[in-house]
Amino acid sequence: SMNNNSLVRPFAALVLALGLSIFTTPVLADATKHGHGGGHANMKKIGMAGDAAKVTRTIKIVMHDNYYEPEDISVKEGETVRFLIRNAGEFVHEFNIATGPMHVAHQPEMMMMVEHGVLEPDKINWEAAKAMQKSMGHGMHNEANSKLLEPGKSGEIIWTFPKHAELEFACNIPGHYDSGMVGKVKLTH
Repeated sequence: SMNNNSLVRPFAALVLALGLSIFTTPVLADATKHGHGGGHANMKKIGMAGDAAKVTRTIKIVMHDNYYEPEDISVKEGETVRFLIRNAGEFVHEFNIATGPMHVAHQPEMMMMVEHGVLEPDKINWEAAKAMQKSMGHGMHNEANSKLLEPGKSGEIIWTFPKHAELEFACNIPGHYDSGMVGKVKLTH
């Protein structure tokens, strides 16, 4: 009966609505055409994991619920930066360096992590992550360009930036990117 709909928790309804909007986004077709399978070939475009010995400076990033501090960053082309990232919010957040289309392509994967119980609003279920990794080949989320952190946790990324790129840092947990968790990376000479 129609009455069952009132039982769906608002969060679940929101996740469902977001999931459907993500899958009908035309940009997604474009992003996947350039291959999420080829996602790692794409990585060179965004830079690469950096060597700690080459770090020129440290940038502190604080993740709040729905925004980053600072809201954008400037780096030199080819520069190797250590990002010290702290989650000061009440929810799990991600700091991910990529292009806009790559973030869009990553969002359905994050949605699946929610559906498989890996991503709970305020924690990461590592048992569920291992199970998802085993059955689907992803779920542990340990890419060099990305850090997924529970509330109160800190982490770091050492990243060497490319010469030319339109980069942003973002959180691809369902709903977070849309609510403002995205910042520009300005590349300077």
